[in-house]
Amino acid sequence: MKKGILRKTLVAAFMLLAAAPLLRAERIDVSGRVTDADRTPLLGVIVRAGAADGVLTDVNGNFLVKGVERGSMLTFSYIGYKTRSVAADSVRLHVVLESDNLQLEEECVVVGYGTEKQSLRAERMPRAVFAADCGLPLPAPVAGNGEAYAAFAENRFRPAQSEPLSTFSIDVDGASYGNLRRMIGKGETPPQDAVRIEEMVNYFTYGYKKPEGNDPVAISTETGICPWNEAHRLVRIGIKAREIASEALPASNFVFLIDVSGSMYGPDRLGLVVSSMKLLINNLRDKDRVGIVTYCGSAKTVLESVPGSEKQKIRDALEQLEAGGSTAGGAGIQKAYDLARRSFIDGGNNRVILCTDGDFNVGVSSEAELERLIAKERQSGVFLTVLGYGMGNYKDGKLQTLAEKGNGNHAYIDDLQEANRVLVNEFGSTMHTVAKDVKLQIEFNPARVQTYRLIGYESRLLNKEDFNDDTKDAGEIGAGHCVTALYEVVPAGAAGNVPGSVDPLKYQSAAPVPSYAGPDSEMLTVKLRYKEPDGDVSKKMEVALVDSGGDRVSSDFRFASAVAMFGQLLRNSDFRGKATYDDVIALARRGLDDDPQGYRREFIRLVETVKNL
Repeated sequence: MKKGILRKTLVAAFMLLAAAPLLRAERIDVSGRVTDADRTPLLGVIVRAGAADGVLTDVNGNFLVKGVERGSMLTFSYIGYKTRSVAADSVRLHVVLESDNLQLEEECVVVGYGTEKQSLRAERMPRAVFAADCGLPLPAPVAGNGEAYAAFAENRFRPAQSEPLSTFSIDVDGASYGNLRRMIGKGETPPQDAVRIEEMVNYFTYGYKKPEGNDPVAISTETGICPWNEAHRLVRIGIKAREIASEALPASNFVFLIDVSGSMYGPDRLGLVVSSMKLLINNLRDKDRVGIVTYCGSAKTVLESVPGSEKQKIRDALEQLEAGGSTAGGAGIQKAYDLARRSFIDGGNNRVILCTDGDFNVGVSSEAELERLIAKERQSGVFLTVLGYGMGNYKDGKLQTLAEKGNGNHAYIDDLQEANRVLVNEFGSTMHTVAKDVKLQIEFNPARVQTYRLIGYESRLLNKEDFNDDTKDAGEIGAGHCVTALYEVVPAGAAGNVPGSVDPLKYQSAAPVPSYAGPDSEMLTVKLRYKEPDGDVSKKMEVALVDSGGDRVSSDFRFASAVAMFGQLLRNSDFRGKATYDDVIALARRGLDDDPQGYRREFIRLVETVKNL
């Protein structure tokens, strides 16, 4: 009897074991779209399956979560909307989120070294930022009380007769635009000095002609009616750097220099830094190298340089970082450059990636001291990328100094979507330099131009003699990068009160204005100088622009001019003319053209937000 019972038990156990694979939960890939009640796609929604890392919806609201257990719950979270959970019982879902405009109760918000109570409204919070280890949005500190921006006066009109040359260093940064987007998303009006129009325009890419031959860059020119003053002309000068496929990029030697001081505490600061660097790590090749240096009260090497194949080791080092203490940024910079030199790759891309809010307060900390330090360190052949993080204590001026003086570029990271744009989608242009010390010098023909004004680039102006001086530092341009410069021009012969003009001289004769025959004579000549990334002697390129009149311009021209118009309105510029926010929106819509990532549409939504504030 006992043997029969035992036999039946063994048979039943065997059958259960045999059926176990069939009893396991089915795994499926779930895709879908997230919209609001009006069927408008929501970009940046966090979609999570349980405690796993989430994915972001794209510009069309689309998402894909792989390997989900059928029937389990997916959570959809987005600041300003009610969190919703949906069962993964289908491979295709359409999820509608409901707005949540109720005032949030007082929340405990980390600010610097302590906390404060804040009462915020959901619809005025920035785009969603989540900690790497939890999926919950936290209110951010109020901006403005501890933020610092370098003051500058906007460029004025210059007479082409007496000042025919305009000289400046290029600027490929887009930090100002990202920072403005963050402020506007919180319902705040940006301070004037946070508005750098060239960085707003250069945040976007344009369809410029690609380089041919041996030069790593190409120059494009275009002119049309100035949209905020129809009596004037607007000139667009575009530079396009040579594109290099990711797999063809030389080996990279990166040193992550991470600020772990008390001011970096929080998910939108150190938490976002760690998440950002993980995105970059995912794209490392075996031939690449990474080291990590941190600084707070002192500088510390957390990870000696290791090959890109050791991704988990790099992630583990990042996961251990904690914020607290004062900020010895100068010491951190020196230690990071020392590590970069020790692991230097000949012919490679050697670069320090600084992640900070710019709040240096121990040791070398003033902008003048930092400028001297970084000018010395750039002689090592190591380039610099500055990634700005944080809200409420952001020191923009210091980060601008580092980027401008250290053979570097500067971006502001307000969420994972922006980190993905800078560190993944635009990896080559952000991380690999194809030309350094790039300078532009524009010579205006006084027979065609009465006065002119460079829009933006106030911190990048050079003396005319600097153009031919190879010891003068200038900006760098990365693989595939676009750079745009805009000039507002008053044509020769314009009547009335001409900005930038002066009365005739009383005690001496003015130099005669040169005359060129024909209506299609040159308006200006663009001269560009650059050096190879490892070179010391510059090369010159030159292109002339003929203005045939009219307004047959490209959609890129219209969009770039819309961005510039928006910047002038934000700055309350003396030269904004008749511009309105409605004009900006209408012009930007005419310049939408191909917008695969949705950045141009996001710009229009940004302008609409400012208009309605």
